[in-house]
Amino acid sequence: MRLALFQPDIAGNVGAVLRTAACLGVAVDLIEPMGFAWDDKRVRRAVMDYFDHVQVTRHADWDAFLATVGQSRLVVMAARGSVPVADAGFRPDDIILMGSESAGAPAFVHERADLRVRIPIRPGLRSLNLSVAAAIAAAEALRQTGTSPG
Repeated sequence: MRLALFQPDIAGNVGAVLRTAACLGVAVDLIEPMGFAWDDKRVRRAVMDYFDHVQVTRHADWDAFLATVGQSRLVVMAARGSVPVADAGFRPDDIILMGSESAGAPAFVHERADLRVRIPIRPGLRSLNLSVAAAIAAAEALRQTGTSPG
């Protein structure tokens, strides 16, 4: 199981995702460019002392990331995804991809997706925070696959 962040904008969100991934035992792929410098202190502040407990791979761009996907399914989390997260049927080798905070995932990412999943929220509201959505998706995927830690 991997979480992938497509061109994230907010350092603190990336730090929070890294901390969550460390706790859940999920690797993280960061697809650049990012909207902040990798050494931004806000990343470290959010991830705290969990940084050494998460596997992070940075990819120069979308094509570099795609070269690592192999046979894994690409599951894109989208506010208008067709499948509710509880019904997604996650697999242990899925890569759960989150779009950027400001723009989501572009059309070419959606076209490459094997599955488009949404987290149901109340009508009239747009979306959850990126790090919260990543945590919900990862926890549900681990639950469905029976691979939750502990």
